[in-house]
Amino acid sequence: MGARIQGERIWLDGRMVPWDEARVHVLTHTLHYGLGVFEGIRCYRTDDGRSAVFRLPEHVRRLFESAHINLMSIPFSREVVTQAVIDSLRENGLAEGYIRPLAFIGDGVMGLNPADNPVRVAVVAWAWGKYLGEEGMERGIRCRVSSFTRHHVNAKMAKGKTCGDYVNSILAKREALLDGYDEAILLDATGLVAEASGENLFVVREGEIKTPPAANVLEGITRASVIEIARDKGMTVSEAPITRDELYVADEVFLTGTAAEVTPVREIDHRQVGAGRRGPITKALQDAFFDVVAGRNRKYDRWLSYV
Repeated sequence: MGARIQGERIWLDGRMVPWDEARVHVLTHTLHYGLGVFEGIRCYRTDDGRSAVFRLPEHVRRLFESAHINLMSIPFSREVVTQAVIDSLRENGLAEGYIRPLAFIGDGVMGLNPADNPVRVAVVAWAWGKYLGEEGMERGIRCRVSSFTRHHVNAKMAKGKTCGDYVNSILAKREALLDGYDEAILLDATGLVAEASGENLFVVREGEIKTPPAANVLEGITRASVIEIARDKGMTVSEAPITRDELYVADEVFLTGTAAEVTPVREIDHRQVGAGRRGPITKALQDAFFDVVAGRNRKYDRWLSYV
């Protein structure tokens, strides 16, 4: 059971408020119907002692794109939300941590049409360690293919990071945990591999890296970063369909995401993946990723927004 998240202040609708006063009405529309959008962003302590938010402009852009997809108009500019992320870290005294911008529909009318209910915005920052555990980052985690199907592209729009869509992820994640696994892998409506409950997925076989096409998965920002890093290192990366049994015979499987970073998978459905531990390509990409976020690779300084 995770510890209660606690901090000093939360940015809500344009101003900082004390943590315990960031409240909403029980008739908040998003609470009932799930129409809201959010982002997950990480800030890292760099080797020179500064703090840097990883790919902040890309995350803020995706927040606004998600809102646009869902017919929501965020009542603040991208610049204001970007500054709110920085201010939230400073106000909570965080040298590194996780940041959650959230745009949601407030109270007013009820029913499926939110009408003129206000769109409200919050930015919350807190300390958060390795999402899938420190041990999992080195040894690898155990996954199961979920009995739940990932959203079809016309049932929900995969380019938006929408609150209600994550009920699907919660069901898959809880099923995996109850069955003794660490994480779930979901198939799409055609039976092809889509993604994990909150992460994108990569397989490695005979030195080549493959990941499902972005058409039916969230276009993860960490996913895009790892693809670019891998190609810069001379690795072959393709976006192509992956079948369930390809997971079983892969040399390596790893997951990427803001929370999960780069996490190896050692077992899927009681089948050992490769050598049953973190593989060399996964380790190389892990090391390269953490070099980037720690400011040790100046080539990718453009991805760091210093606080």
